[in-house]
Amino acid sequence: MSESAPAHEVTSLLRDLSGGDESALARLVPLVYEELRAIALREMRKERGEHTLQATALVHEVFLRFLGSTDLSWKSRTHFMHIAAQAMRRILVDHARARRAEKRGGDAVRVTLDDQLRASDGEVADALDIDTVLQRLSALDERKARVVELRVFAGLSVEETARMLGVSEPTVKREWRFARAWMQKALSERDPGA
Repeated sequence: MSESAPAHEVTSLLRDLSGGDESALARLVPLVYEELRAIALREMRKERGEHTLQATALVHEVFLRFLGSTDLSWKSRTHFMHIAAQAMRRILVDHARARRAEKRGGDAVRVTLDDQLRASDGEVADALDIDTVLQRLSALDERKARVVELRVFAGLSVEETARMLGVSEPTVKREWRFARAWMQKALSERDPGA
C-alpha cells in the first residue's frame, strides 16, 4: 500500500466528510484514488480475461456507493481502506450474480484468487462461491475472514494486513494459513451446480 498521503491527513478528511463537510470529498479523492485503483487493478488481474468490468469503473463504483450512503462514519484511513476492499468484493459479487442470472450459470465471473486458494480439485471458484465461503468463515471467525478480504481482495501483503488490523505479522500469517486451508476445504465441498 502506498503512503502517498499522510495517514493523519486522510483520516482528518474522512472525519470531516463524516461530519457533513461535502467539500472534504474533493480533497480526499486525489489522496486515495491511486491507492484504490492499484487495489482494483490487482483484483481485475484475478478475473477472467473477458470480464466486462474495468478497474477504474470498480473504483468509481466504490466512491458512488460511499456517496450514496449517509450512515458511514469513517474512523481512520485503515477503516476506509478496509471498507473500500469490502465494497470492491461486493461489487464483484453483484456483477457475478448479474452475469450468472443472465447466462444461467454458464458464464459466471471467475476469480483466480491465489493458487493457494483453489479448491483441491484445481477448479477456480467464482466470486459467488468465494463470497459464500467467506461469509461462512466470518460467522466462525471474523478476523480470519478480514485477513482473507485484505490479502485476497485488497491484495495486501502480510505486513500491510497486520498494520490494517492492528495485529502482529505472525498473527496474520497464522490466521492466513488457517483461513486458506479452511476455505480450500469449503470450496472443494461446494456444489458446483448450485
